[in-house]
Amino acid sequence: MLTKRIIPCLDIKDGKTVKGVNFENLRDAGDPVELAQRYAQEGADELVFLDITATVDNRKTLVELVRRVAAVLDIPFTVGGGIASVADVSALLQAGADKVSVNSAAVRNPGLVDELAREFGSQCIVVAIDTKGLPPTPSERGGFLAPPSGAGGAVHTHGGRKPTDIPTIHWAKEVENRGAGEILLTSMDSDGMKTGFALEITRIISENATIPVIASGGAGTMAHFSEVFTTGKADAALAASIFHFKEIEIQDLKRYLQSQGIAMRL
Repeated sequence: MLTKRIIPCLDIKDGKTVKGVNFENLRDAGDPVELAQRYAQEGADELVFLDITATVDNRKTLVELVRRVAAVLDIPFTVGGGIASVADVSALLQAGADKVSVNSAAVRNPGLVDELAREFGSQCIVVAIDTKGLPPTPSERGGFLAPPSGAGGAVHTHGGRKPTDIPTIHWAKEVENRGAGEILLTSMDSDGMKTGFALEITRIISENATIPVIASGGAGTMAHFSEVFTTGKADAALAASIFHFKEIEIQDLKRYLQSQGIAMRL
């Protein structure tokens, strides 16, 4: 049985870790290098680093900060934010990233996913999808590949600031077909609310994808993680503030999930 993964996320703005609610009202959450080192020691399975304003500010990800974070890690490390070319990916991999996450640039130019997968291999390419809106009911959805336009929420870009008319579940299937090795699915409606992950849209995409799906947005209790792995069918779960501020300890969470019959790496 494949183990499920617990992934802390460092949302980076101006070189600092921040956290907000629904992608807004950001507050300082600590030094990214110190947090990264702590998570590696505490048993995180992977770490995600997202430069959340790189696209909005029209600049590249903070490569030197990525290098400093990578230096203290011995777990897989995914980096995203402002990535739009083979050269961007190459620079981040050379700085110590194991995988890269693309979002806005892939929506703007879907062929970028194909290009990056060919150049670096699908195992390096994560497509992040920021989604907002209610998932479809079963009667509305019909088959996964043919839901009504907009069903399941719509893709948003530029750190969640720009809505598109692209249905989330269509986009998830397209990026998989183009060579993405993993999907990072963030529910903007749930982000920072601590009321639970968006289980329905996570389940729809997870059940119909042949690549791993990381669920993000809404974690507040240990039970929420259990729900997203069982009901939501996610392969991994990502969270930020509950780990940054030690509301939940990673090893305690893993032991709890193991007790619920969910395979974990302890």
